[in-house]
Amino acid sequence: MVALRGGQDYPRSVGEFLSWFGTDADCRDYLAWLRWPDGFVCDECGHVDGWRLADGRWECAACSHRTSVTAGTIFDRTRTPLTVWFHACWSFATAKDGISALGLQRTLQIGSYQTAWAMLHRLRSVLIRPG
Repeated sequence: MVALRGGQDYPRSVGEFLSWFGTDADCRDYLAWLRWPDGFVCDECGHVDGWRLADGRWECAACSHRTSVTAGTIFDRTRTPLTVWFHACWSFATAKDGISALGLQRTLQIGSYQTAWAMLHRLRSVLIRPG
């Protein structure tokens, strides 16, 4: 695997972060690049050709299986916009002493403490090694 490079593969500063991930479409494009760096590959049949549908999902040209770049990730089946999720990830990763749900709620200016708590719970859950 090739090592990711700051400023080329991921943003190095808040300014770069905000310019890279200004819309949900930008976030979906980045996730697609991370998931399929050489182009779309079907999860079901392994075929390497497909197209993006209007709703943002991908459809395999061979078996017509539909999938999303968020399927199987912490972003799966969430109503929170990806821009908010990406900002939460950035805040979580760059917080020197950690971040609380209340702090995240204030930083992201989201109305629900429960949403901030659930986001942090999902982020922390992926840091645990299986077994």
